[in-house]
Amino acid sequence: MDPGDGDFEAFVAARGPRLLRVAWLLTGDAHLAEDLLQSTLAKVWPKWSRIAGGRPEAYVRKALVHQHASWWRRRWRGELPYGELPDAVGAVDAYEHVDLEQTLASAVRSLPVRQRAVVVLRYFEDLSVEDTAAALGCTTGTVKSQSSRALRSLRALLPASVNTPVDTPVDGGDRHG
Repeated sequence: MDPGDGDFEAFVAARGPRLLRVAWLLTGDAHLAEDLLQSTLAKVWPKWSRIAGGRPEAYVRKALVHQHASWWRRRWRGELPYGELPDAVGAVDAYEHVDLEQTLASAVRSLPVRQRAVVVLRYFEDLSVEDTAAALGCTTGTVKSQSSRALRSLRALLPASVNTPVDTPVDGGDRHG
């Protein structure tokens, strides 16, 4: 063990839950998210002494996105079983918010990898256009165009009841002023 191990452990303890949320938003599966975060942290740990001096959370987040993209390219995307139960007539759904979260998560997972990464980083992690571009290694224009395409796709995929106006610019403009 080297002297920086304690710093790495403290970082993982402090930022792990947030990074796990990013991983879950990228994968849509709790177990895959844990695997993604674990493998990313395993790759980052040997470089920790170099990473810790800069912006370690941004570095690990970028590594998560890249690791997920490489997993996604290798994953078999065949048919998956799917079915819907009929709605109960006149019943109040106590879990409507869960259904909404699942619908949104499913819609986000259906986006292409790059658009999904932009949506997760911009709107779930609340990063600026510049920080998102840095995390993805692309230009701010790419972030804006991918964001616009992703939001358009999400609006088409989500039911009308979910498509309520928000204060986010449609053109993917910077929300941070």
